[in-house]
Amino acid sequence: MNFDFSEEQTMLRDSVARFVQDDYDFDTRRGIVASETGMSRETWQTFAELGWLSVPFAEEYGGFGGGPVDLMVMMEEFGKGLIVEPYFATVVMFGGLLNAAGSESQKAQYIPGIIDGSRLGAFAYLERQSRYELADVLTTASAAGDAFVLNGEKVVVSNGMNADTLIVAARTSGEQFDRNGISLFVVDASAAGIERVGYRLMDGQTVASITFKDVSVSADALLGELNGGFAAMDRVVQEGIVALCGEAVGLMGQLNSKTLEYTKTREQFGVVISSFQALQHRMVDTFMSYEQAKSMLYRAVCALENNDDDLRRELHALKVMTHKCGKHIFEEAIQLHGGMGLTDELDIAHYAKRLMMINATFGDRDHHQTQFNALSYGSQASDSVANMSDAA
Repeated sequence: MNFDFSEEQTMLRDSVARFVQDDYDFDTRRGIVASETGMSRETWQTFAELGWLSVPFAEEYGGFGGGPVDLMVMMEEFGKGLIVEPYFATVVMFGGLLNAAGSESQKAQYIPGIIDGSRLGAFAYLERQSRYELADVLTTASAAGDAFVLNGEKVVVSNGMNADTLIVAARTSGEQFDRNGISLFVVDASAAGIERVGYRLMDGQTVASITFKDVSVSADALLGELNGGFAAMDRVVQEGIVALCGEAVGLMGQLNSKTLEYTKTREQFGVVISSFQALQHRMVDTFMSYEQAKSMLYRAVCALENNDDDLRRELHALKVMTHKCGKHIFEEAIQLHGGMGLTDELDIAHYAKRLMMINATFGDRDHHQTQFNALSYGSQASDSVANMSDAA
């Protein structure tokens, strides 16, 4: 199988790498994170001018017509640069849902704005009680004539404070955990009855808790079929997992490179510590972890692009491997840097924190290991893992 990137994908990767090297150093990023919005509108417009916001969208809307591999290439470079602009929230998730479930008129209305940088989006799906269960939805959308009225709360909404437009998952029928009965609605973030409270996560990303109180939306705000929104959510989350793990692989690669360079300059007992055989072995181990995660990512991307029958199992394996390898790499990077590896002034700690947040998004290692075991070996293996976790 040929894993070489196409000429267009190589150019895309190189353009992001040049931008990070020339215009997005660590000090620049720290200034952006410390700003009120937690992102740079100027940088976002640069993304639009470079064509990056158009990558996953069809050419008829002004897009590039790219697929999972193109997104993976970009996200890996974003990870290397620790970029905080809401590419994942706006393009991958918000734009992905429009691609998956939007009507032609909805796509024509919203996608060009994403591409030219004038529209920021967010996907509001997570609730206080739902943890990693995508179908656990208590926010309601009640029919009221030709409209719907939204009531409920969403939490940890990525880019929720900066978004102009939200896609909201709400229950229109069924019980709390039913997959049938979930509908998606495109909602103006400034609509009456919406209250947003922003806060920062440990990796510097800005998120929001959003309350909906008698928020009225018209019938044409419905994205996809009534009661049939879960399938689109599920597919876009699958794409999101691959994109995030692509970012994680970029983070791991940078941690390895920076730690290796540091061991070549730090001296102990009159010699550089890279000369110590024990540390050489540890650096080889972290490099192998990086290669394992990268290999699993490529396998999952191929499964996603081909829509393989075992795609879901591949994604569970990818999340498990990303968590395991990422944790190994950032722990070694921090230890080899010493106490300074934990300080805010050094970028090592920021790479580690971002990896931690990626590991917790869409399910942690234990969650995906349990799901993988259930698919591979049946419910008995899943129950065994659950019992072991309870005992621990």
